Amino acid sequence: MKPVINFMGIRHVAFAVTVILTLVSLGSLAVKGLNFGLDFTGGTLIEFAYEKPADLNKVREQLRGAGYEDAVVQSFGATTDVLVRLAGDDPQLGNKIAAALLEADASNPAAVKRVEFVGPTVGEELRDQGGLGMLLALAGIMVYVAFRFQWKFGFGAIVSLIHDVIVTLGVFSFFEIPFDLTVLAAVLAIIGYSLNDTIVVFDRIRENFRLLRKAELIENINISTTQTLLRTLATSISTLLAILALMIFAGENLWGFSLALFIGVSAGTYSSVYIASILLIWLKLTRDDLIPPVVAEEVDERP
Repeated sequence: MKPVINFMGIRHVAFAVTVILTLVSLGSLAVKGLNFGLDFTGGTLIEFAYEKPADLNKVREQLRGAGYEDAVVQSFGATTDVLVRLAGDDPQLGNKIAAALLEADASNPAAVKRVEFVGPTVGEELRDQGGLGMLLALAGIMVYVAFRFQWKFGFGAIVSLIHDVIVTLGVFSFFEIPFDLTVLAAVLAIIGYSLNDTIVVFDRIRENFRLLRKAELIENINISTTQTLLRTLATSISTLLAILALMIFAGENLWGFSLALFIGVSAGTYSSVYIASILLIWLKLTRDDLIPPVVAEEVDERP
């Protein structure tokens, strides 16, 4: 039999770390808020057509040199088409940026194809719908886990997921990293990833309640977590390596998305081992909780 790692032996330290991270994240969100990107705050969208394939990094440097530090530059369709998004509603903004780019590099001139203004009302609607979608996802997960396992498992899973989301948002708030739709998509992906890790541990705990009849809850959790550790590490490390590759090679447009995933996957691995399991101890999960209630059958007393 493999040696059992005493994960729950440091549960009080883990709880203290969890409380500190959560409070710091909530404090930053309350004081500083999130640095919403143009997807949520509104701004101007300008599409350029270059004569030759455009170098996005070079375009970003040219815009920063011209005083447009907050401009978001991305490829749009062909390699000669570039999309620029930045704050402001000046009708002449597209021509001004085109002139700045031409002045910086006359060898590959850019022509303005279209200029669109996205108002803050649309951004607020996207933000509200994104937040509502996150809440609905958490509520649906809690209902699923409660029916699939037991309500104590459901409560533990939802608290660990909320922790992962709060920590991820807290990092973005504390360091004032732009929060746009790609980051919101990453946060929703984090919920699904973290739930998968938690379900694997929960399923083994439930199975070991039947196999290890004399084991106490803490011993069961240690054994179950040890048994699933290799699977958890293999999944987390491979996922983090793929995300790290995105952070390094995917460019500036996907950096926030990749960073959110990196933070969320790391927090999700931690919360699956400690937060969710610690809550099972606090809620005093027993073997009897997993026994389905007996439904009394009606007896027909008619002769």
